[in-house]
Amino acid sequence: MPHQIDRLLRIMARLRDPEHGCEWDTAQSFSTISPYTIEEAYEVADAIERSDMDDLQGELGDLLLQVVFHARMAEEAGHFAFTDVVRNIADKMEARHPHIFGDEGGVMEEARWEDLKATEREAAGVRGALDGVALALPALLRAQKLQKRAARHGFDWPDPTGPRDKVFEEIQELAEASPGDIKEEAGDFLFAAVNLVRAYGIDAETALRTANTKFERRFRAMEDLANGDFANRKLDAQEELWQEVKRREKAVS
Repeated sequence: MPHQIDRLLRIMARLRDPEHGCEWDTAQSFSTISPYTIEEAYEVADAIERSDMDDLQGELGDLLLQVVFHARMAEEAGHFAFTDVVRNIADKMEARHPHIFGDEGGVMEEARWEDLKATEREAAGVRGALDGVALALPALLRAQKLQKRAARHGFDWPDPTGPRDKVFEEIQELAEASPGDIKEEAGDFLFAAVNLVRAYGIDAETALRTANTKFERRFRAMEDLANGDFANRKLDAQEELWQEVKRREKAVS
């Protein structure tokens, strides 16, 4: 294993060599590579969603390459190297698991885990409850993280009733919004919907991914039933196909 890691590091160093490297790789920066890093992370998640282990192996390699790429650029600039990245995460994982690597014992419950992370943020000079929630996160995931951070400081409803009422309130405000306010009201509605889902103990990102997959499956089934004539049908006829697809799914389940 160390041999293969060293091999990958040597490959990246060669690609980034100013005189003998690849012109594309040498032209890159943290900001230009960042979108690829995000894309590779999503492709890993996609392979997992499809339970494709062969694809997952390849996608994990692509994601590892992104880490090596960023670390190489940082080393060239004199900031840190790949070994520093590995040491940092190893130190962090040991510190976050005192019940495994220390003498505390017990189990790692969510509250204990969050307390450890809060201690890390405080040591790093982070003071605000919402500090450190990455701006580059997908909006749905970031909304959920912001809400969870606020909840740990007591800013939360005690049960789903409050967030459910808030969703109804935001629906009404969205319906009554002026053209200049509708974008903001739409955002408020989505934020409230995430909060309601969170109140039921459900991960909003996972729930929406599941809904996306279900919609895609049912829409393709409608197209198949329509024999290539789906788009030309009126909405009522399309709705009949939708209901038929749902009936067929229910009959199979």
